[in-house]
Amino acid sequence: MTEMRRTLLWVVFLMSVVLLWDAWNKHNGQPSMFGASKVTQTAASGPAPAGSAAVPAAAALPSAAVTAAMPIADAAAATNAPPQSQKFEITTDLVKATVDTQGGSMVRLELLKQADHADRNKNVVLFDESPSRLYKAQTGLIAAQGGAAMPNHLTVFNLVPGDLTMKDGQDRLEVKLESPEVGGIKLIKTYTFQRGSYVVAVKHDMLNVSTVPVTPQVYYQFVRDGNAPEGESSFYFTFTGPAVYTDAAKFHKVEFKSIEKRTATDKPDHDTAADNGWVAMVQHYFAGAWLLGATADDKRPREFFTRKVDTNQYSVGMIVPLGTLAPGATQTLDARLFAGPQEEDKLSQLAPGLELVKDYGWLTVLSKPLFWLLTQLHKLIGNWGWAIVGLVFLLKIAFYWLNATAYRSMAKMKAVNPRVMEMRERLKDKPQQMQQEMMRIYREEKVNPLGGCLPIFVQMPFFIALYWVLLASVEMRNAPWIGWITDLSAKDPYFILPILMTGTSLLQTWLNPTPADPMQAKMMWIMPLVFSVMFFVFPAGLVLYWLTNNILSIAQQYMINKQMGVIGK
Repeated sequence: MTEMRRTLLWVVFLMSVVLLWDAWNKHNGQPSMFGASKVTQTAASGPAPAGSAAVPAAAALPSAAVTAAMPIADAAAATNAPPQSQKFEITTDLVKATVDTQGGSMVRLELLKQADHADRNKNVVLFDESPSRLYKAQTGLIAAQGGAAMPNHLTVFNLVPGDLTMKDGQDRLEVKLESPEVGGIKLIKTYTFQRGSYVVAVKHDMLNVSTVPVTPQVYYQFVRDGNAPEGESSFYFTFTGPAVYTDAAKFHKVEFKSIEKRTATDKPDHDTAADNGWVAMVQHYFAGAWLLGATADDKRPREFFTRKVDTNQYSVGMIVPLGTLAPGATQTLDARLFAGPQEEDKLSQLAPGLELVKDYGWLTVLSKPLFWLLTQLHKLIGNWGWAIVGLVFLLKIAFYWLNATAYRSMAKMKAVNPRVMEMRERLKDKPQQMQQEMMRIYREEKVNPLGGCLPIFVQMPFFIALYWVLLASVEMRNAPWIGWITDLSAKDPYFILPILMTGTSLLQTWLNPTPADPMQAKMMWIMPLVFSVMFFVFPAGLVLYWLTNNILSIAQQYMINKQMGVIGK
């Protein structure tokens, strides 16, 4: 039993050291030991050239795969095109959107209610097209197999005159762009912004101005670089990249490195065709998603794709066939563009599974009810910090008797520890007899050496799930607690909580029984110090959660140790 405990302690300690070293390497720009190094965009590359973003190839629904050979548009031809594009800003109560008349693409999106972590005087910029960042939303038309080119995200549109700013008392703002005739099609793209909403209605009106039938298909895509968002911590992992959802396969994240490695003959590792679903580009706290139809129950065949566009540029999107459009006929297709914070309750109302862009890791089944409980406490208390304290308190109540069993077992171990230490010293040259004598003492005193571990292991999934809730919840951003803690999603500026966390961890070690093995005893004191290093860079909300848990655990363990008369032994 002693050997098992020793092995377990060594494994935990060594893994902690390895993970901390790996995190430090990543923090300093070195490659990770556990996978490919992060894709970086060189300063020389700058923003994507106007014509470099891919025009998706025609989809042949209901085929189960999009062809991997989607051609890249001719950059030189696009650059030499006579029409000149221009950018204009649309301002609402929540966002400031920049739209480029080339393609009518949304190339910048500033979230006016979300302060930037690096500079609180600035707002979060989600979509961007700058020398350091590429992330934009595009749409356009492609013809069926072998058809002529149609208006796409390289075509220069004309802005229809109208308001570009949502005025006080105005609930909706409509902005229209019209394309020239390309391939017998004229396209009118309409953005409709709603007050208080991060969802933009995007309508495509397609008019066949030719004398022959045409078969247009509409594509929706996000194009972005493979870099993690600026300011992202290297000491904990959050997913950045594309995601595809269908009713059949559910939510599927696609890593940039898997797209990078994919060859022309490789099949994507996500659903490629369905009559439902959506595509998204996900990052910590925020997401962009293309949702087909004006409502969540739109059933229409669509084909999904993820692909590499250029060096450190990737896209995720879907292609929707419209059938044959007769000469002079018009057809309309509605979609919605969500681009904003991952507010779980609002996301679940927009489309099935959309709340899954909020990454809870592998414990989603526990994290979702814990988040619901946290929000209920916030409604009652009105402060996210105290809601965290309240939630940990409720969890400790729920597991009170389980913890009591563990602490009583530890107290018994602490009580018999002097006998065990004396016996180990007396039989140190007879290891086999030592083990037998130790087991005899445990049987006589009715002590289970693992009795203090098993109840804690049962609870660990719940506390790990709560860890992911606090790490993933955008509600923690810029949320104050008390005094110096003005943002629960940022590290403690004065490191007061991490220092208290370290102190309580050491106090817990003192309350626990001292291992008979001197090496184990040293490790029991070293491990809290090693773990505490991470808490100095963790968000304050996470440290508050662990600190509260430590304090409540100490209080319960102290009372039980005092009842059993083992304090100070």
